[in-house]
Amino acid sequence: MSSFFIKKRVISAAVNKGDLKRKSNADDGKGRPKKFNKRADEEISSDSENESAEPSRKQQDNEDDEIEETPQEKKLRLAKLYLDQLRDEEDKKAEEESFEADLIAGRLQDDLLEQKGKLQRLIAKDLIAPDPEEVRLLRGHKLSVTCLVITPDEKYIFSASKDCSIIKWEAESGKKVHKIAGGRKGTEERHVGHTAHVLCMAISSDGKYLASGDMNKLVMIWDPVTCKHLYKFVGHRGPVSGLAFRRGTHTLYSASHDRSIKVWSVDENAYVETLFGHQDMITGLDCLSRERCVTAGGRDRTVRVWKIAEESQLVFHGHEGSIDCVQLINEEHMVTGGDDGSISIWTVNKKKPVSTVKKAHGSHGNTGLEQPYWVSSVAALHNSDTVASGSHNSAVQLWKCGQGFRGLEPLFSIPVTGFVNSLKFSNSGKFLVAGVGQEHRLGRWWRIKEAKNGLYIIPLKRQAKEQEVVQ
Repeated sequence: MSSFFIKKRVISAAVNKGDLKRKSNADDGKGRPKKFNKRADEEISSDSENESAEPSRKQQDNEDDEIEETPQEKKLRLAKLYLDQLRDEEDKKAEEESFEADLIAGRLQDDLLEQKGKLQRLIAKDLIAPDPEEVRLLRGHKLSVTCLVITPDEKYIFSASKDCSIIKWEAESGKKVHKIAGGRKGTEERHVGHTAHVLCMAISSDGKYLASGDMNKLVMIWDPVTCKHLYKFVGHRGPVSGLAFRRGTHTLYSASHDRSIKVWSVDENAYVETLFGHQDMITGLDCLSRERCVTAGGRDRTVRVWKIAEESQLVFHGHEGSIDCVQLINEEHMVTGGDDGSISIWTVNKKKPVSTVKKAHGSHGNTGLEQPYWVSSVAALHNSDTVASGSHNSAVQLWKCGQGFRGLEPLFSIPVTGFVNSLKFSNSGKFLVAGVGQEHRLGRWWRIKEAKNGLYIIPLKRQAKEQEVVQ
């Protein structure tokens, strides 16, 4: 009996289970056949499985293609790449440092040679005479030009004249930028500027100050940018005939016909000291970086090197007449010219010239009474073998210094009519400027009526750009 009931319960349970199953298949509760929804679900899931399987198979294929590496091998590979990168960077850095070191060493060597006065750039052999039409004439002064300076950036030229005026020119275009007019005699108290012949000028190496000296014993300081008057130095007892700024400083040296040299501090608008030694009026002065200056003593026929710090002087003899102009080539060598018609090269180690050219610009006068043309100006391209000289023989002459500054060879001449009272090379050596007038800057011994008072800008062309340096 009990087994009968057990079987009945099992059959009943199975029937109920079948009913539930049919019911669930017949309706999903939303009016849609459950069997259809299940088939749709099966189809969708089957597609998605296929799509997801494809990338996995592709990824598996790619992984199979790639070389398998262990973590240790990966670390080793990355370390090698990093070391290679560091090595390349170090090599590049070493090359740059080597290049910079070579540049610095070369510059230091040049600076050392320059300080010792042994730097001589051989560029004279490459210079070519310019065509006459390439030489420009700038006119603006009424009387003879006596002196000129070129700004350190070579953009402007300042010229001064016996008409007491100072003119600022633009070097490239030749245009007149500014004019400081000269005043008449007797208007010194109310006129801002010179009222007597301006004999000399100088500009500081940074272009901050311009100095000018005149026949009225005055030294005036100007702002080169605005041409505004800044200071007036009084103290000389004769015309101021030479001015020079010590390179890299604002220390100014002035020379005068009163046979003295004075030292001024332009920054402080102050007088420093006076140096004596010449026996005649001083006609020219120059200086470079050292605390010293060089002067030409006119008819005492001496050139003197003044060692300011040591309070001593070196005296040199060699010219047969008045020494009218002097210019430093470097710290150890200088060039002079005089009314004996000769040009001389000097070294501070010898009391006599190491080289002299007599009648450098020829001679004039009747047969048997010839007189040499006075050398009224000289210029030197600093630390090179090139110098220039001017006279009143209608030519500016360029010269080549021999090795060790022994010997002078003529290169070429540029036609210029009148007294060449001032010559200046630009710092780069690209051009030479000549200040020309109808009269000599220091007097009126002759007057060349056909001469034009003005500036001649002479371009200096070169055959090759390379420069050779010798010690």
